[in-house]
Amino acid sequence: MTTSTLRAPRAPASSKGGDWPACEGWMPARGEVRAGVVPWRGRRVEAVYEPREPVDVGLTLGVLPRGTHDPTMWRNPATGDWWRVTRTPEGLATLVIRPTRHGARLVAFGDGAERAIASAPELLGRGDDWSGLDPRTLPPPLAEAWRRHPGIHLTRTGAVFESLAPAILEQKIMTLEARRAWRYLHRRFAVAAPGPEGLVPRHLRAPLSPEEWRAIPVWEWHRAGVDLSRRSTLQRAAGAAAGLERMLELGRGNEEVTARLRSIPGVGVWTAAETTQRSHGDPDAPSFGDYHLAGHITWALSGEIGDDFAAAALLETWRGHRQRVVRLIGLAGGGKPRRGPRMTVEDHRDR
Repeated sequence: MTTSTLRAPRAPASSKGGDWPACEGWMPARGEVRAGVVPWRGRRVEAVYEPREPVDVGLTLGVLPRGTHDPTMWRNPATGDWWRVTRTPEGLATLVIRPTRHGARLVAFGDGAERAIASAPELLGRGDDWSGLDPRTLPPPLAEAWRRHPGIHLTRTGAVFESLAPAILEQKIMTLEARRAWRYLHRRFAVAAPGPEGLVPRHLRAPLSPEEWRAIPVWEWHRAGVDLSRRSTLQRAAGAAAGLERMLELGRGNEEVTARLRSIPGVGVWTAAETTQRSHGDPDAPSFGDYHLAGHITWALSGEIGDDFAAAALLETWRGHRQRVVRLIGLAGGGKPRRGPRMTVEDHRDR
């Protein structure tokens, strides 16, 4: 289990790029900022996260962005900084995570800045306990992948509805279509991320609130390419959002959490797993029902391409850690051979 220290940065805080955080080293890539940094008069909180175990920030957070152009989360390719906008009970927060040799430096802006900083360790994998997974039980390629990437952890965002909404949009369609809809709806209806003008990337937006999702006009859903089934499911989920957040009290994911998510009509096994993997850091929730995943699992574990039933049977050996094994399969590479028909892109805007 990852134990850690979360402390305030030493003063004066500095880095290779200059003073931290309002410095050239923190500026987003060219074209992503307005000229000059306007002084920020809102809340700003800084901290340093130094876990005793290694943490690979990129591998841990990499499951969260919905594509490289996600309006709510972005990695600056020039500096390696991760920018994430979230909603907290206290208000909006923009969290910036800069990977360091021993962990990460953190800065948050907005009314929810304190909450964002306090939850950052779990976002970076604190509490994700891999000790019960014996590498000797794994196929050699997976054990080697774990050895080469000791800093991999399962993230826990602590935000259920924020994880559920994009998963619903991704139901039964190609990822490309879902990410296009996610971008379109946030660019049309989401508010800007809090923080200093000129420092916060201008494309960043806050995740749509349940109320904002429910207020989207029908014609905008059509323009985004979201069909009636997904739209209705998302609006039902928005209506239950307050109750969904209380599920975080139930731990890092279990059958009860999954059952409560699936009690929302339109939320199935795949959607629930995609949600709890991120919101709860669920170590045992593989995304059965995925178009490609079962084939990758069965190929990695048996050398054959099988369906969800075969994948579930093969993963049963590692019950309690099945999602960790799936992550290691992804790290090991060498996915199933590409053959057979590809899923076609459909235009849902006329439905």
